[in-house]
Order: sequence, then structure tokens, then C-alpha cells
Amino acid sequence: MGKMSFGDAIESALAQAMADDPRIVVFGEDVPMLRRNLFVRFGARRVIGTPISEGAFVGAAVAAAMAGLRPIVELWMVDFVSVAIDALLNHAAKVRAFSGGRWNAPVVLRAACGGGYGDGGQHEQSLWGWLAHIPGLAVVVPSTPADAGGLMLAAIEHDDPVIYLEHKLLSTEWLDHLGGARRKSVSFDVPPVGARGPVPRRWKPVPLGRAASRKEGGDLTIVSVGVGVHRALEAARQLARQGVSAGVLDLRTVSPLDTEAVCEAVSRTGRMLVVDEDYEGFGLSGELAAIVLEAGIAARYGRVCTQDTIPYTRDLENEALPNVQRIVDAALQIVGSRG
Repeated sequence: MGKMSFGDAIESALAQAMADDPRIVVFGEDVPMLRRNLFVRFGARRVIGTPISEGAFVGAAVAAAMAGLRPIVELWMVDFVSVAIDALLNHAAKVRAFSGGRWNAPVVLRAACGGGYGDGGQHEQSLWGWLAHIPGLAVVVPSTPADAGGLMLAAIEHDDPVIYLEHKLLSTEWLDHLGGARRKSVSFDVPPVGARGPVPRRWKPVPLGRAASRKEGGDLTIVSVGVGVHRALEAARQLARQGVSAGVLDLRTVSPLDTEAVCEAVSRTGRMLVVDEDYEGFGLSGELAAIVLEAGIAARYGRVCTQDTIPYTRDLENEALPNVQRIVDAALQIVGSRG
């Protein structure tokens, strides 16, 4: 077992899958440049650049999947999925149900997501709750290099459409693109772990819909995905110094949700705090509350989410996103309400 960056882990898993299965193709804007190692190895017939038309190439990916290929189609940022939503909402997500299982669309849509670096509300959204709301779509949000590769392999093998979201603050490639290596006056809220970590010698799929406990705790369960997991872990370390034992549950996939793991963890602690960089209203945080209530679990509940359009100004952006201090404050409020 060696160590690898988040982005390299994804590319390594992609290369393994492409070597094993000639049906896998990768395409999107600037993909021959962005995935140049794959381009050199597998050639222009399998690593394909497209025009800047998300609606066109996502639609083409759905058709290619229905015709027998297993495409991985790349968007620069998940915000641009709005341009291509018809192909996902009305076609890829519904083809299995509408055909009685005779057709399917095994397409993976890979996109960067998340904020924390000063790019404004049109380029820093997460949107996993919105996408998971669509029946028929799986939504994956890894938090470690090992999960990034394993979940990519699982997404490729899945026989229905998968949205694969990678947070920019976990990607050294994205951080460099955003100016981290050149603009010394700019700092990002990069988690201390997550961007680089241990990976297996050969990739195996990480099953969709199976959460991972990142830290055990007896007073409170913090539930999150992506970078939120690392912010939750840092908050848990700070809470421990104040005598609060907080566990951290990494969902890994937003759809399907590991409802059993959530309910088991919350039933032990009696308290749940959801850390969700997506929008608060009508999203993941409310769904988790409903799941716990429907299971008959009596628990104190709180959430730290993005509540409105993400501001461009860095100070205001930091206040809007689920930073560590907001998580600590919310946790203390929940735990302070004992009994």
C-alpha cells in the first residue's frame, strides 16, 4: 500500500478500469489535456475532447451508454450541470424505469464541486442534494484518496447513471489551477488530511451506499461528506478538549444513503449534527432528520449548511460555508441541551 493524491487516485482507478474494459471511454472539454496520461496510454478514440457544449456531450454520453459503452463524461464544475440537466433528469435517470428494465444508461458524470477559495456563487456550489433528489441517479462524494479510487471503480461498474463529485479543496490539481502554487497571498481552507493518503496496490470497488465511521464518539454523531468530513474531524478534536466526545460518520454516497449506519450511530449518541456544504433548504440535512425520525429514534438535532447564495468576498464566504467554528458552536449547543 502506497500514498497518492486525491486526483491521482481517481486517475489510477480510471486507468485500471480502462485497461480491463475496452467499453470505457472518457470525454469532455479539454479532456485530452486534463487526462493526458490516459490519452497517451489509450489514444484519441477512448479519451476524447469535446466542444464547450455540456448539453451536447452529456446527451451524447447517455446515448453512448444506451448503445453499449460505459462513458465517463467530465464537467469542469458541477454548477454547469444545469446546462445538461435534461439529459440526466428526463433521460438517463428514467430509461430503466420507462423500459421495464430492458434499457439502462451506465454513464458516470464526473465534476468538481464545492467552495472555500473565493470563486463566487456560480462556481462553488455542491448540488449533491438537488441531484440525489432525482430518482435513478446515484450520487458519490468521496473524502479520501482510497475512497476516491474505490468509489470511481464502483461508479464505473454501476449499471445506472452516477454523479461523481470531487471537492476542489481535496484536489492538488484544482488548488494549483486556482492559484495556490503561484498566488502566495491567497490561502485556502484545505483540510489537514484527505488530499493525500494511503491507497491499495490494486483498486477494488467501494460499495455505493455504505458509510464509513471516521471517528467514534459517545456524546454526538456528526454526519457529513467530502471536505465536510475533515472539517468535522477537526471540530471533533476541538470538542474533545472541552470534554465532548463526537463521532464522525462519512456518508461517502448521498444516493443511495446508508440509512442503517446513520440510525445506528444516532441511536447510540442521541444527538445528530449534519454538516452539509450544499444548500440547507429541501436538501440532505432535512432528509437525514426525516430518516432518523421515521426510524423512531428520539434525538437532538442540528445542522450546519450553506443557507443562501455563496458570496464572492472571502470573509463573507467563510461565514456562509460550514467552517470548523460553526460546527463546534452548533455541537456545543446540541450537547448543552442534555436531557
